Amino acid sequence: MIALIFMSSCSNPSLQTEANVDLERYMGIWYEIAALPTSFEKGCTCTKAEYQLADDKSYVKVINSCMKKGKQGAILGKAFVQEGSGNAKLEVQFFWPFKSDYYILDVADDYSYALVGHPDRKSLWILSRTIQMEAATYDRLKEEAGMLGFDTSKLVKAIHNCNN
Repeated sequence: MIALIFMSSCSNPSLQTEANVDLERYMGIWYEIAALPTSFEKGCTCTKAEYQLADDKSYVKVINSCMKKGKQGAILGKAFVQEGSGNAKLEVQFFWPFKSDYYILDVADDYSYALVGHPDRKSLWILSRTIQMEAATYDRLKEEAGMLGFDTSKLVKAIHNCNN
């Protein structure tokens, strides 16, 4: 079993991220356009994330929310920048002591969209500042994710039929 885990981790080449992310510009609301399915988002619509830089700038406040069975739900967390990553690699924590990698793989020059993933290639999100994204932009990000080793055939587009 240990050998399988070791081999598995070696089979994932490192995941290329943005060279430098301006955290101030990254803050705010991001709408999920599409994602690889996760158990915690099952049944969600109107999924969005809000990021706020802590007053002392030591971490990012994270508020993930969605509608599920007609009710608004949210979870609060913190994200910590990995030193030397140009602010593109963060560790998000919703439940102490567990943290998960959050890599900003691509972000628009105007910070209107972002491609975010986990180095294990099992978590991926296409995010936008608006609830809709141009088809050409979506297709380009999906293609980019595929070239990075994500199984984009499993991407699920988000439903935004709520007042956000």
